[in-house]
Amino acid sequence: MIPRFARLTLLWKILLSTSVAITALFALTGWIVLNDATRTTAQSIEDEVKASFQSYQSLWRARAQLLSSVSLVLSTMSDVRSAFSTGDDVTIRDTAGELWSRLSDNDAIFLVTDPRGRVIASLGGEPGDVLPKQLDEVKRAANRFPRQVSGFLARGNHLFQITITPVYIQTSGGTALLNVLVAGYDVNTLTAQRLKDATGGSEFLFQSQGKLIASTLNPRATGQVMAGLSQHLAPRRVNDGFSEYAPLMTPLEDIEGARVGELSILRSFDSAKRRIDGLRRNIVLLWLFSMVAGLALTYLLARRIVGPVRELDRAAAEVSRQNYSYQIPVRGDDELGRLARTFNNMCASIRLAREELILQERISTIGRLSTSIVHDLRNPLAAIYGGAEMLVDSELPHPQVKRLAGNIYRASRRMQELLQELLNVSRGRSAEVELCDLRSVAADACEALAEIARSQSVAIALDLPAGLELPVERNRIERVFVNLIGNALEAMPGGGAIHISAMVIDGAAVVEVRDNGPGIAAEIRGRLFQPFVSAGKKNGLGLGLALARQTVLDHGGDMWIASGAEHGACFRFRLPFEQTQKGRQGSPGGLSAEQ
Repeated sequence: MIPRFARLTLLWKILLSTSVAITALFALTGWIVLNDATRTTAQSIEDEVKASFQSYQSLWRARAQLLSSVSLVLSTMSDVRSAFSTGDDVTIRDTAGELWSRLSDNDAIFLVTDPRGRVIASLGGEPGDVLPKQLDEVKRAANRFPRQVSGFLARGNHLFQITITPVYIQTSGGTALLNVLVAGYDVNTLTAQRLKDATGGSEFLFQSQGKLIASTLNPRATGQVMAGLSQHLAPRRVNDGFSEYAPLMTPLEDIEGARVGELSILRSFDSAKRRIDGLRRNIVLLWLFSMVAGLALTYLLARRIVGPVRELDRAAAEVSRQNYSYQIPVRGDDELGRLARTFNNMCASIRLAREELILQERISTIGRLSTSIVHDLRNPLAAIYGGAEMLVDSELPHPQVKRLAGNIYRASRRMQELLQELLNVSRGRSAEVELCDLRSVAADACEALAEIARSQSVAIALDLPAGLELPVERNRIERVFVNLIGNALEAMPGGGAIHISAMVIDGAAVVEVRDNGPGIAAEIRGRLFQPFVSAGKKNGLGLGLALARQTVLDHGGDMWIASGAEHGACFRFRLPFEQTQKGRQGSPGGLSAEQ
């Protein structure tokens, strides 16, 4: 991953880094905001549940007080008392029924019992067969008379909220309990729905003795919630399969304080989740907008930075190609502008220094080249001078004169060839290519240096196959052999051996010139084919190998130093049978990596 990132351009690195930074920042910020919003929302839902419970208590207390007030009013009315004393159901209904219907709710129940709890009359509601004709709760509440007693009453699958009010009459012996009024409400789905409307949407679920009494949820959700509530004593969350609720459970007690049921108040998280989803969606949209805006601004700023850097990169590439006249446009006075100005000044300094160095090198090269030309022409001139001197100063016989004339001719011809070769190299010209036998060319080169080899006790072994003909410029290739053999002879003044061989590889002749001398100095091995590079030579300026390799390159081949030789030096060069690359331009300073 890191190498791929390293290969990206600077602009893409900046854009990717910015996008990662913005994404990480928004992810962290979004997580903090959503986490805080979720925690705050959950706390708010729990507070709403508690508020719903308080509302329920207030509403339930108000209904109980209403029943108590109506019952108390009826119990204090003289005509109602008179009707109650008769014990006749019809008389009681006629006397108290109309007043009860005016003061109470339509769904309230109203029963008149005797002190033992036997039901005498029913004035309101439809208790039907749910409530028995004998209410034991009246007898259990008697120990708290004459106060009113309130609580819940469970009968079968029904749950009632009741208020028990005693009715006393004045007798000669004091007050006596005449009747008992039992007023209440049937807790049903309608009651639960009224509680839900009064508390702003909280769900109510009444249970008694493990049975469902009333619920504002649908049957499926009710079953799921009841199962969830039964698994934990005080769960913080319950789920109906689709929605999640924050529950609050409170016991429902009868007139003696015994637990007869439970009320579960539930507050849904659906609206809170919708708000959180909306917040999450807004955060994502804000992140997208910030990403687009941030990347756009980063792109503009990065281009302002990357543009000059790219110009510097192109300028550095031009300088590496020795184009020191390349100039970078200067934009502004900031760091990049100052860098561009400094780079231009540096190129100008390099250009001036290079021009001065080239001028000095040219002067030095002229001197070295002149010395090299003098060195190469000294031997032919000495032969011409000596022969001419003998012809002028002595009366020689005709055969000797003929021999001296031949020496002078060959020396002058050799001078002409050297001068023509130097002129061809300087002008980039080449002689005509002819089909030459490689063994014959090498033999002529060995013959030219045979006398020097014999004087130094150096044996030259020529191991080239006959009939190996190549299209070459004979004089230049012969000069390559002469140069390589001459360098080997100069390296072995005390004697040695030179072995010249050749083989055909991939449509080209590969020639090897090997000696058993001291070898090539390590300090010049890597730049041996550069001009004026030499070590330990008494004569010459180090142009021979450079010109020899250039000759081979002009023939479409190459020359290199063979590696792996334990003793001496080994040079190899390749000449193709077909001159498809003739005229190829090569730098004499290169060194092939071939083995």
